[in-house]
Amino acid sequence: MQKYSVLVYSWEPLRQAASDLDLQNGDLVVVKEDSYNEIGIIESFESLTSEDKKTTIVRKATKRDIETSEKNKEKRAEILQLSKSEVKRLGLNMKLVDVHVSLDGSNAIVLFTADERIDFRELVKNLSKIFHRSVRLHQVGSRDEARKIGGCGVCGRDLCCLRFQGSLPSISIDMARVQQVAHRGSERISGACGRLMCCLSYEAQQYREMLEGFPEMHSVLTIKEGKGEVIELNALSGDIKLRMADGSIVIVKKDSL
Repeated sequence: MQKYSVLVYSWEPLRQAASDLDLQNGDLVVVKEDSYNEIGIIESFESLTSEDKKTTIVRKATKRDIETSEKNKEKRAEILQLSKSEVKRLGLNMKLVDVHVSLDGSNAIVLFTADERIDFRELVKNLSKIFHRSVRLHQVGSRDEARKIGGCGVCGRDLCCLRFQGSLPSISIDMARVQQVAHRGSERISGACGRLMCCLSYEAQQYREMLEGFPEMHSVLTIKEGKGEVIELNALSGDIKLRMADGSIVIVKKDSL
């Protein structure tokens, strides 16, 4: 089946709309994204909440809607190429990622990434004149760019941002610390986008729960062998590694404390 850029998921308004329109997984629909309409495909009726995607289902897609969307894809490629040329001509330090064209063809939204604040007012004015339509620029992050481009992670599977649609969760270094992988270095816990891997969020809460009752790192414990500094915690095995005053290493179980 033809892939479409907008994926519609279930949260309560969408669930009700799906019921009213008798929609099923795989159905093509016209959806309202911000101020423009676009073609979407019903992929799932599970898992997401109202905060994940502010999408409104307008109606089931007609044959004409689908044909128009296909024609717009050709326009997208042209708009993207000409926009890149204009960015280069103006000397703007930005990277264009993708273009969305509204179903009626009156609006074009150009997605870009940039490491700094960009004054793109002249670019927007020039592009509007070139394409004879309303043009908006929307800055996205490097993770959104990776989702657009696609690829495989170090695990050999599709990037998580591709496999799990919807809003991308916020990933923090604390998630790496609680799973005791932060010491591996940023290059080993970063994804293709250069940001912390999405998968760090999958088990972070479970690790937090398992680490309840463990002593703090670098705290001092007194055991029968003497006093030792906590230098390592293993949430899975329940082991606590101590460095004793004489430099020796002792491993004790959390349950034995």
